[in-house]
Amino acid sequence: MMDEYITVGKVAAPFGVQGKVRLIPLTDYPERFKEDGHYYLAKQNLFMEVEIQGVKIRDGEIIIKLQGIDTPEAAHIYRNALLQVPRRDVMKLPNGHYYHFQIVGLLAVTEEGAILGRVIEIIETGSNDVYLVRDEQGREILLPALKEVIREIDLEKGTMLVRPLPGLLEE
Repeated sequence: MMDEYITVGKVAAPFGVQGKVRLIPLTDYPERFKEDGHYYLAKQNLFMEVEIQGVKIRDGEIIIKLQGIDTPEAAHIYRNALLQVPRRDVMKLPNGHYYHFQIVGLLAVTEEGAILGRVIEIIETGSNDVYLVRDEQGREILLPALKEVIREIDLEKGTMLVRPLPGLLEE
């Protein structure tokens, strides 16, 4: 069930006396949080649909009011809960940009047709992401997420066309 939903925020702490909560945004699009927005709260064995009834965004801080959570005590129960949306409701990205969940699992294939393996993890380095690819024998390679290396991504086919840097595949 968790794979069907994407986390866009995390409840940090109660705020005020009306059941509002501080939200840590885990999205590049904080404008996605809007009144009448339907989301899901997930925490341990809890998974429930919630509606945002109010939003205040100021100085990078997001305060939201969720329907049915009306006291600080009730809000405290949801501390550290993840605010999620179904995959189909993620914000559209510009062409050539992808969410991590879209990249993990892709089959990496060289331009010559050699299968390198599947992307199992994305390592964020600050300058550019690095894709950790593992083949069926358990060998791993690191592919920098650069246009010179990652030539094409085809989400429908589930493939990533790769032009490895010289020396990258040599043992």
